[in-house]
Amino acid sequence: METAHSSDRRGLERARRTARLLADHGHDVTYLCSQWWGGDAVPTFDHEGVEYRRVTHEPATGAFTAKLPAALWRTGADVVHAVHGPPRHVAVAEKVGTLLRTPVLVDWFGDGAAEPGSQERAANGGDLVATPSELVRTRVREHGANDGSVRVVPESIDLEPVREAPVDDRFDVVYARRLDEHANVGTLLLALAERRRRDWSAAIVGDGPEREAVETAARDLRIDDRITFTGSLPERERVSIYKGAHVFAQTASAEPFATELLRALACGCLGVVEYQAGSSAHELVEGVDRGRRVTSPEELADVITEAGNVPRREYNESFERFDHDAVLDTYVDCYEGIRGSGLL
Repeated sequence: METAHSSDRRGLERARRTARLLADHGHDVTYLCSQWWGGDAVPTFDHEGVEYRRVTHEPATGAFTAKLPAALWRTGADVVHAVHGPPRHVAVAEKVGTLLRTPVLVDWFGDGAAEPGSQERAANGGDLVATPSELVRTRVREHGANDGSVRVVPESIDLEPVREAPVDDRFDVVYARRLDEHANVGTLLLALAERRRRDWSAAIVGDGPEREAVETAARDLRIDDRITFTGSLPERERVSIYKGAHVFAQTASAEPFATELLRALACGCLGVVEYQAGSSAHELVEGVDRGRRVTSPEELADVITEAGNVPRREYNESFERFDHDAVLDTYVDCYEGIRGSGLL
């Protein structure tokens, strides 16, 4: 129903990126949604090689649900890629897919709206559920999905700026994320305060409703003169900072997939993750030589200190499997698997 053009959800941005990459590689992509472009008399809109097709004028759940079956029938698709949330729409897409004998992949990022009773139907009705991490995969299985019908398809990043962007070496430690109720920057601030007698500088990249509270906490700890709050930055500027930094700290309490941590690891940062039950970030540093897991501010402070003995790097080729094209190949493999013909 909604798209990344009308709603700020990471799961929708994942769908937009996947659709664009598929189109870039020669696939025909039709995106069924409520209208987000101008012109009431214009039922379709071509953007980034993708045909966006209007199902409803406004994002009304009931009306979209009623009109979705006919819209799916008219597309004549080889595969239906259903974005999780609202689950009711996913359940309808799954039923229509069964009637049309069209396989359905459910892309379950983990930030979609929940509806009583519909999560189980959404998790069980498709041919395959794709999740960004093992954390979300486990949650989908808890809704009743069979283990073999859920596959991890991670988030992807563009490695071109990682290779080409200049180095900004102003900061030793970096934190980057939307500053909301799950940001949990306090752990990092306490760790930095533990090291106030040492020489360091830090950047907190991002904006959000908790920024003022985080800045106040830094002042209360008397370390605000060594922390730069950059606000939101374009991707290329973030990459430059990551390439120049030594440590990237990941402390958020909720994260279906830690994309900025991934980007920083690809830039050669030492990734330090505070384990959180609601975050998948630890999955990215398991078995990684430039990754560390901690459980307290004290442990985080120790790792930041020890990082001084770890050589700096500006690129880590072991994360090339997360490049856009590599992850797109995984999606195509999923489509081919549920079609059973390998003709995509």
